[in-house]
Amino acid sequence: MHRFSVFGDDQLASSTASPRESAYNSYSPNNSAPLIPAGHRAEDYASSRAPSDAAGVGQEPYYEAYDEKRRRGTSIWRRPWIWLVLLAAIVIAAAAIIVPIYFKVIKPNKSSSSLSSTPGGSSSVGSPTQTSKSANPSSTPKPSSNAAVTGGDGSLVTASNGSTFTYSNKLGGYWYYDPADPFNDSAAPNSWTPPLNASWDWTKNNVYGVNLGGWFVLEPFITPALYQKYQNATTPAIDEWTLSLAMAADTNPGGGLQQLEDHYNTFITEDDIAEIAGAGLNWIRVPIPFWAIEKWDGEPFLDKVCWKYILRLFEWARKYGLRVNLDLHTIPGSQNGYNHSGKQGQVNFMNGPMGIANAQRALDYIRIITEFISQPQYANIVPMFGIINEALVKMIGKDQMTAFYLHAHNMIRGITGTGAGNGPYISIHDGFTGVGQWAGFLAGSDRIILDTHPYFAFNGQANTDPVSTWAAQPCNDWASGILNSQSAFGVTVAGEFSNGFNDCGLFLNGVSDSHHYTGDCASDWEDASLWSEATKKGVMNFAMASMDALEHWFFWTWKIAPSAVTGKVNSPLWSYKAGLEGGWMPLDPRAATGTCAKLGNAAPGFSGPYSAWQTGGAGAGTITDSAQFPWPPASLNLADPASLAYTYTQTGAIPTLPPPTLTGAGASATAGVNGWKDPQDTVGDYVAVAGCTYPDAWDATDAALPVAQCTGTATTKGKREPEPRVDPKTTPSAVRL
Repeated sequence: MHRFSVFGDDQLASSTASPRESAYNSYSPNNSAPLIPAGHRAEDYASSRAPSDAAGVGQEPYYEAYDEKRRRGTSIWRRPWIWLVLLAAIVIAAAAIIVPIYFKVIKPNKSSSSLSSTPGGSSSVGSPTQTSKSANPSSTPKPSSNAAVTGGDGSLVTASNGSTFTYSNKLGGYWYYDPADPFNDSAAPNSWTPPLNASWDWTKNNVYGVNLGGWFVLEPFITPALYQKYQNATTPAIDEWTLSLAMAADTNPGGGLQQLEDHYNTFITEDDIAEIAGAGLNWIRVPIPFWAIEKWDGEPFLDKVCWKYILRLFEWARKYGLRVNLDLHTIPGSQNGYNHSGKQGQVNFMNGPMGIANAQRALDYIRIITEFISQPQYANIVPMFGIINEALVKMIGKDQMTAFYLHAHNMIRGITGTGAGNGPYISIHDGFTGVGQWAGFLAGSDRIILDTHPYFAFNGQANTDPVSTWAAQPCNDWASGILNSQSAFGVTVAGEFSNGFNDCGLFLNGVSDSHHYTGDCASDWEDASLWSEATKKGVMNFAMASMDALEHWFFWTWKIAPSAVTGKVNSPLWSYKAGLEGGWMPLDPRAATGTCAKLGNAAPGFSGPYSAWQTGGAGAGTITDSAQFPWPPASLNLADPASLAYTYTQTGAIPTLPPPTLTGAGASATAGVNGWKDPQDTVGDYVAVAGCTYPDAWDATDAALPVAQCTGTATTKGKREPEPRVDPKTTPSAVRL
């Protein structure tokens, strides 16, 4: 691996104010009026802001002329009739402005959409299933009727919990939230990103994203204190499975699984989402667990509770104009054996005797999530769905994974329809095989994105070279591969990357806390307060090179919680928020553009075009080689022939995801029909076959295949207690949590 020195000056690390900042400040002097009225789309946005650097030009002469007239003064203002004429003129002018705005902007925006609620309506996300000292998102107050519904930098925001704070966004973003119109998608996070109700163009718009890791899927290095508490438990906490067991067994004050809900409610707040928008970012990748929907008997997770907080996040993302890449991060049986899959250990998804059965459960959860996020209330908020995080393709097999992805693609497009605007982009991970291995994947498919997670930290090397020598590495190792994949595969994004060029970080490699780095992690890289300005500059250069090389990216992760032992963030290379506050992340991610060229790597960014079918145009949904990848596949690793692998039967009730509960007369009609887009999708959920004995779904790689596949009598009850779907129109209080 070649390493190069970088500049001796501050060229890459320095950051000056964007011209758009001053333009924005002059464009909206009071920072409270809507910058783009509700309902305006990209065309209005472009014409009103382009060129954005010219916004506000010419205001100074106007104010000088006004001041000169005021200084001259005149006795005419002492005459009463003048005041009457002036008052009448004001009334006429106000009517001339307000009436057209109402009939051309507000009224069409309300009447043309079935999502509008009646005035006075507001949204919440259901009732808690447990008593909590923390605030319940369903009962938090909403802005009063006279509160501002939109604003830019310096405006006063009323948060969903009733508190207020001043919005800080120097990059032209503006928030929008009207409790009488809770599904309004007019907000934008910055001046160069289209508002949510406008189309995203992959050849013109760049993803500057950040993950919300460790929030709904816990990881030891992101929330170390929760794991440190249970290192002396009967079963030490090493993943969410063992953490849940330890918490459930803890009957002391402050113990119990309730700690997880407290974490959901407090780890990421509305302030964080506002800060993300203010940092020039425009997407968030949100890892979620399958137990947001349900769990089966024997699984210790806290099920169904985090969903209401995910709904609250959707509300916040909408408010600040952030698009969501929703990522199904955990899979029954584990797709990779890593601690963030739910349980560390074996891979039982598409691998071994329970490989097909676990895949069937995964298909159910992909289906249920697709049905919810494809509803018009959420389509603009969640335009990308990562259906499986980091499946271990080298163990499972690429043909086997392709068969699964093809089957999932067809199921999803059966729900959403095909073509641009019909459901989210489907994101699949490269399985650590490299983006080049996926060229030409499923030609004719409809809007599949390739997700890659490039990390130097986990290459098994010590990586002890000074950080100043690392800036060129992302450009040299990643840029050309990403560029080629944009042409050979289609839309390609880096769903994860970090500043971790070595593997230092508390619990980064698990609670064993082992490292390949041969220096002193604790003093070198786990306490940012000890870093010199030169070190911060080196990290900044590495970050900007990574951003430029990857084009479309999501940093892992936004926030790292402090250690219970040191009280500090002990994985600072992995925290975007800490980098902004500490000075080693750019205040404007666009500053990274051109970094690789400055470092001698001339690989240009991809400017298109994509093949039409890759972005939902002509030919989308016409896969030509589908016969090569039958479902289920004929063979599995550790289960050959696959025809003898255990399976479930599709005869169960469907545990649908509930929509938020909306308050206000008639508002419940706007929330979606029980979270289900396609009323024709009525096939049952997968459940265990009655009379069949299954091995442990999470520990089955050594289990023997049955002599013949069990096909006992189907049942509607397996290892869980399914609940029937309900219609909130006929059962207003029905929210399944």
